[in-house]
Amino acid sequence: MNQATFAERLDHLFRTVRPAGRGEYTYEEVAETIRGTGVMISHTYVWQLRKGKRDNPTKRHLEALAEFFGVPAAYFVDDSVAQATNAQLDLLAAMRDSSVRALALRAAGLSPTSLQAIRGMIEQARRIEGLPAEPPG
Repeated sequence: MNQATFAERLDHLFRTVRPAGRGEYTYEEVAETIRGTGVMISHTYVWQLRKGKRDNPTKRHLEALAEFFGVPAAYFVDDSVAQATNAQLDLLAAMRDSSVRALALRAAGLSPTSLQAIRGMIEQARRIEGLPAEPPG
């Protein structure tokens, strides 16, 4: 996500950082939790930031949103921090998929040679299915 807008980065957080066993946080949950830290913010304002209707949050709002989603505040303003953070978030999101998680768990304990062979098989399967060699992120 190079030179992504604030809204695109916030949207990515909503889509990838989720409570266990359910969908995205609601705007109300985000705003209520942030207000609990003493930072005044409304659910409407959170929605506006995510949708790009507002695009210049205060430093306190930026820091509070970063804290809520568990990312560094620099995520919103530094492309390299955002890229590294998104790679980690995308991996965590993939691990929510039970099939991916089961495959990863079964690979634990295998030798480096076996892991390399499995990686080659996965890359071949991705080519066959028309997917990029590496998942986005």
